[in-house]
Amino acid sequence: MSIQAGFLCALVYVLVYAIDYYFLSWQCLIRPIVVAPLTGLVLGDLGTGIVMGASLEAIFMGISAVGGSIPSDCLSGAIIAVAYAILVGGDGAVETGLALAMTIGTIMASINSMCMAAWGALAAYWERLAAECKPKKFYIINVIVAIITTLPAAAVIFAGVSFGVESLQNALNACPAWVMTGLSTAGSMMTAVGFGILLSQIWSADIAVFFFVGFVLTKSLGLSSLGVAVIAAGVALLYFFIEKDIVSHKGSSTAEPAPELKPANTEEDFF
Repeated sequence: MSIQAGFLCALVYVLVYAIDYYFLSWQCLIRPIVVAPLTGLVLGDLGTGIVMGASLEAIFMGISAVGGSIPSDCLSGAIIAVAYAILVGGDGAVETGLALAMTIGTIMASINSMCMAAWGALAAYWERLAAECKPKKFYIINVIVAIITTLPAAAVIFAGVSFGVESLQNALNACPAWVMTGLSTAGSMMTAVGFGILLSQIWSADIAVFFFVGFVLTKSLGLSSLGVAVIAAGVALLYFFIEKDIVSHKGSSTAEPAPELKPANTEEDFF
């Protein structure tokens, strides 16, 4: 089962990476909220994939690649974390998988960075293909190379899921109870850490009040995350329409009046 699961996880990685980067160029399919349910689907536990996808997306939401610097690979981190939670099962497996996702993603990002030098060496070849003005040949070779570039990381994912999950579980079983409690607590905190990273990038005094309002809604009134999200969506739409109305009125008030049409001086025009 582990070898089959490793093959399926590696296949998900190859297909999602190749389609997202080299066919769609959106870089949206690689997000945990998409790839985690796909991993859960192929492993036979869609529910766990959906739950972990939402949690992992919150963790990786504030982590973005700037230029060639990739702090953590959310794609491979999500796949291996979901595979661990599903294959191991039991209490605490989801929280432990969440705690390990960031570490796994960082390691995989380092492996991918080491391979970038090899792919960068093909720049002269791409320039020659472009100079030949044969777009069909350029596209076919680009697809082939795109699939080949995913193989090193896919091999690591296959080996990690096929042989590493059981070894990791044996190692964790040998750990004291307080270690497992710490991992479970850390996994529960990772979502808050992800939101904290995101807030540090978009924090503004204009929206600070909504942060405290959301805190009161969840802690004092006991609303669920879905309830708070619905209220926040309503407030966001209200602000959008208010600002839109203000801008439209301001634009109409500051517009220059149309110049008055003076009667033509036919006598002057005649001479």
